[in-house]
Amino acid sequence: MPVIDWMYDRKSCKTCQRARGYLGACEIAARETVDATKVRIGPAEALKLLAGVERVIAAKGKKVVTFDLTDARPDDETLLAAVIGPSGNLRAPAVRVGKTMLIGFTEEMYRDGLGV
Repeated sequence: MPVIDWMYDRKSCKTCQRARGYLGACEIAARETVDATKVRIGPAEALKLLAGVERVIAAKGKKVVTFDLTDARPDDETLLAAVIGPSGNLRAPAVRVGKTMLIGFTEEMYRDGLGV
């Protein structure tokens, strides 16, 4: 069973609630949870969070994009366009499991990213 190293979410966010529901149904818990309403993670901090990450999977609506940060790392502007929301902060939910970062939520994306 995978273990989520880190989760960034907002209690009132519908997408975050769906992500938590999916994780609960799969009996997966996060080691560390950060409340996005209290901790703002801007572009510079978001790039630091990607240190050591090999793959980023980001969903906006039903569109899902995957970035390979080991062989074909995109430029910072492209990465930030996928992970930063309209508020100028990291989009929630954001989940790090091993060397994979998941931004946003779709069941398919979580199945692939978490291996469940």
